[in-house]
Amino acid sequence: MSEPILVNVTEEIVRGLVSFLLRGPEYQTFCKCEICEFDTVAIALNALPSKYVTSMDARDEAFKTMNTPENIELVNREIIRALHVVNKYPRHK
Repeated sequence: MSEPILVNVTEEIVRGLVSFLLRGPEYQTFCKCEICEFDTVAIALNALPSKYVTSMDARDEAFKTMNTPENIELVNREIIRALHVVNKYPRHK
């Protein structure tokens, strides 16, 4: 039996997508500091449903389940909204 884990699959997806988007050409003028990146992730996650799992098999299954056009569109929409909020109201000077 494998080690038990506690993972929010939604968080893993959002963190990866935020990191990817911030390094892309569409958001080259956005701040990429750790504070802004974490704020973006937090805002997006607060608007999305959590998906916690306790095993790697469940994690893999959750990724498959969440990888639908509707879910990806929802996640991307919330990330883009969060990016614009953070860009407009950064918590640093």
